[in-house]
Amino acid sequence: MLGAQESLSWQSSSKKVSKGVYALSFTTSVPPGNFIYLSASRSEGPEAFQLLLNDTSIQLLGAPQVSKGVRSYSDPLFEGMSVQIAEGSVTITQQIQCKGVVPASLRGKIIYTEGGKDVFLPGLEYGFDIRLEGGKELVPATRIRIPSIDINQPIVKCGDAATAESDNSLWGLFVLGFLGGLIALLTPCVFPMIPLTVSFFTKKAEDKRKGVSNALVYGLFIFLIYILLSLPFHFLDTINPEILNNISTNVVLNIIFFVVFLFFAFSFFGYYEISLLASFANRMDAKSGVGNLSGIFFMALTLALVSFSCTGPILGSLLAGSLSSDGGAIQLTSGMAGFGLALALPFALFALFPHWLNRLPKSGGWLTTVKVVLGFLELALAFKFLSNADLVKHWGLLKREVFVGIWIVIGIATVLYLWGRIRFPKEAPVQKLGKGRKFIALAFLAFTVYLIPGVTNTPLAKLQLISGFPPPTCYSVYANPVNCEQPFKDYETALAYAHKVNKPLLIDFTGWACVNCRRMEENVWVNPRVKQLMTEKFVLVSLYVDDRALLPASEQIIFTTKEGVQKEIRTVGDRWATFETENFRNNSQPWYAIVTPDERLVNYPVGYTPDANAFANWLQCALDAVVR
Repeated sequence: MLGAQESLSWQSSSKKVSKGVYALSFTTSVPPGNFIYLSASRSEGPEAFQLLLNDTSIQLLGAPQVSKGVRSYSDPLFEGMSVQIAEGSVTITQQIQCKGVVPASLRGKIIYTEGGKDVFLPGLEYGFDIRLEGGKELVPATRIRIPSIDINQPIVKCGDAATAESDNSLWGLFVLGFLGGLIALLTPCVFPMIPLTVSFFTKKAEDKRKGVSNALVYGLFIFLIYILLSLPFHFLDTINPEILNNISTNVVLNIIFFVVFLFFAFSFFGYYEISLLASFANRMDAKSGVGNLSGIFFMALTLALVSFSCTGPILGSLLAGSLSSDGGAIQLTSGMAGFGLALALPFALFALFPHWLNRLPKSGGWLTTVKVVLGFLELALAFKFLSNADLVKHWGLLKREVFVGIWIVIGIATVLYLWGRIRFPKEAPVQKLGKGRKFIALAFLAFTVYLIPGVTNTPLAKLQLISGFPPPTCYSVYANPVNCEQPFKDYETALAYAHKVNKPLLIDFTGWACVNCRRMEENVWVNPRVKQLMTEKFVLVSLYVDDRALLPASEQIIFTTKEGVQKEIRTVGDRWATFETENFRNNSQPWYAIVTPDERLVNYPVGYTPDANAFANWLQCALDAVVR
């Protein structure tokens, strides 16, 4: 069988057919006895000949045409399937149409499969760079680094609140992590361990004081273990400041999260159990009896491992949410610290006050109920990750109203479960509804009713309580959705308009999958004072750093950063993410900066600012600086 290095040699050329229309020709000579697959009668056949262009704005006209040597062939490799093949001297021609300015050259590749009696080489590629008659050398339409923007020398020195907001964000994530840890305590994997572990320390120790100190050390180790889990992300963050944002908005990763969270949800519903390798957990458990401090550490590690089936989904939510919240590893550490503290606290407190153990509720069916409700929450979160992928790729699968409708269905199912109308495997029928179960059911019912206006095209569809989770209001099934204002999405276009109307340019670095960006848009931007300033006094441009749409070939460049690192700019998101880091030394979203029409920085940029008055004051400060 031939090796990949012995694939065919190609020549490429172009011929102008009419204005904007060209015929691209690819010629090769296939060795005797071999052939090129052109198409197959069924989808499970060999890969057909493909032409891929770097410039996605150029349109292919019709199907490729082959000059000669084409015949049908019953391929024994595919059980006699009928395929179209080309033999001998082959010329394949494809017409294209350039609707805009014709570039001087066109780059792309062809993908083909070579076959024969003793040959089958799929996925072969030939890259080309073809000159187009009458084409123009194009300069990238958008600059990356703007020399006149000096982050250290704004016109007026206001906007320092960004650091405080970042600190507030860290505390917010710590509290969310702490709440997640408290929820994890109420799961069947963790709750029964509290009295068992505390009793173990207090009874095994030589004296009460020693038992208490061991339990406190045990809690400290639990806290440290969850912090240690976040350390690798700091290493990634140091290598490339944009990598965590790229991870959180990666389409494939978000789809994987969607599938994993579905898997977690059905585990919580009782259809199967999730656990780490039993041999690994047993090995850690065996080491828990070694030494003093080391034994206590391995006991803490064993708890983390054996409780994974319950804590894993909650930790997964925390991991994904922290990575996408602000683009930095410190946010993840803050959330994990809160989670670890919540898990560690009961072991320390009950060791100090062992008589409190008598007041703990007994394990029972209520733990299963908690676990199933968590399963419904995991199911709702799963669709958030699918929505992230959908927004970044603009598939249109989960428009805002569809997303809200799915959450309504999940809410109804949760209420029916709590009311005893739905049962899952290994659950006994509900004989009597307790007050707690009724209260939680009514809370879910109230929330579900609150969601219903979200599927309508009315002002009530804003759903400010969950802003940031559903897709933006403009990503709608309705042709003209209410609450939808479309800003500029290209810096150069917005700058030209700012010149024309002589207004400062408000740059909004945002992301399709950015929760805090949606919260700003749906809670802060709608404030009357903020809205009046933004619409009347500024030109707003929203630059999406996670947009995976390919740039035209003429704008795909290799950019050298201030640090001398060469970076490939291929997508819209690549352009704006690099634009943000190069000019504003920041890689988190949302991030707001104001520049004059001649591109001078007006004041210090700010990040997530949930206080509408603070954001309005920041806008007013910039406005006062440029109009005086």
